[in-house]
Amino acid sequence: MIRIRALALLCFLGLVGCEHDNSDLDTYIDAVKAKPASDIAAIPEVTAYQPFNYPDHQRSPFDDGVLAAKLVTEHKPVGSIKVDQHRSKEYLESFPLDALKMVGTMQQGGQEWALIRTPEGTIQRVRVGNYMGQNHGKITTVTDNSVKLSEVTPDGYGGFIKRPASIAIKTP
Repeated sequence: MIRIRALALLCFLGLVGCEHDNSDLDTYIDAVKAKPASDIAAIPEVTAYQPFNYPDHQRSPFDDGVLAAKLVTEHKPVGSIKVDQHRSKEYLESFPLDALKMVGTMQQGGQEWALIRTPEGTIQRVRVGNYMGQNHGKITTVTDNSVKLSEVTPDGYGGFIKRPASIAIKTP
């Protein structure tokens, strides 16, 4: 019984605390109601869609049958570029080429070496003939400003293509 009386007292006190002065709200409502009513703008007219027929284009642009047939007949792997799968991989071939940074060069015994920083923070030295990158990139030229290499990448048709790549020196 005491709990019910205490609960009733709390509800009464809570409702008494909800009384607010709403005079500013009443003033705003009166001001809005006093404004003259305005006309609503008419909905703009929508012009009807006029299709355009392109001359000599009877085939659907979404039909890839013609393109797929052309790709199969025109592109066959040439097979002239081979990748040596039995060659042991060098350390820098475990990193993507864009993750490697050239930080300098040095000469030792008449040989030009490039200094390459790995993502792990180690510095590796490479020269012409070494491999780096994940696409069988063989170093062809080492200069003071860059390392040029030739990558062998899949051509998408079962063969391989060679493409040039390079890493420029990273200046601070």
